[in-house]
Amino acid sequence: MAIKRRSIKSLGDFIKKLKTDLKGVDEPLWFRGHSMAKWELIPTYHRLKNPPPESVLINRFKQNANLLITQKMANDFDWLFVMQHYGVPTRLLDWTESPLAGLFFAVTGHSKADASLWALFPLRLNQQTTAKPDEVHFLPSFEDALVGNYSTLAIETSPAAGVLPLAVIATRNNARIQAQLGVFTICHHSKASLEKIGNGSHLIEYRVPSASKASIQAELRMLAVTKFQLFPELSSVGDLIRGELK
Repeated sequence: MAIKRRSIKSLGDFIKKLKTDLKGVDEPLWFRGHSMAKWELIPTYHRLKNPPPESVLINRFKQNANLLITQKMANDFDWLFVMQHYGVPTRLLDWTESPLAGLFFAVTGHSKADASLWALFPLRLNQQTTAKPDEVHFLPSFEDALVGNYSTLAIETSPAAGVLPLAVIATRNNARIQAQLGVFTICHHSKASLEKIGNGSHLIEYRVPSASKASIQAELRMLAVTKFQLFPELSSVGDLIRGELK
């Protein structure tokens, strides 16, 4: 089975096709927007040509960020969340439970390039992972034993290069991840992009032509899906006001 692909040119078009694709489906669906369709579903750490050990990145980040962080950091996963938040390469890939948030990221930026809104069935992905041969019927959290196989220590001491990415839910302990209804996939050693795993039944791609980006942005603004809604921070307030002055 190949990945199902759709072309969407408006918000209404997207909703119509999403409704068709979800007919009879009773399972979670996550979304991720790529403003350039050519980008693969692979985390930033695995895009590096010669990445240092992940523990080196974590320790480097701790060295300068420890006094600036007020929340309690229970383990290396917590550090990875914060590092991801501030743009440090990690094995995490951000997803959202909101189709509108995902579409916002797809149509924002790179105005001359086609975009992709990816829809992921996380349970189907997890049923293909080699981390647990049995079928997975639930979405684990980062506190579950299954996800321990993906910890920094496990990664750096395990030669299990064939372990595939896993979809995981996390505590939404900051305003941004809550606003974006954030969820994650996390990779092991394998650098295979999510598009190249299994038979493709875990993904749907909604392709947005470059010519449709601006009009879809306008439709999202009508529904108050803006940068401020998804990034509830002071810098977003400034962007919002500047946009109103144009």
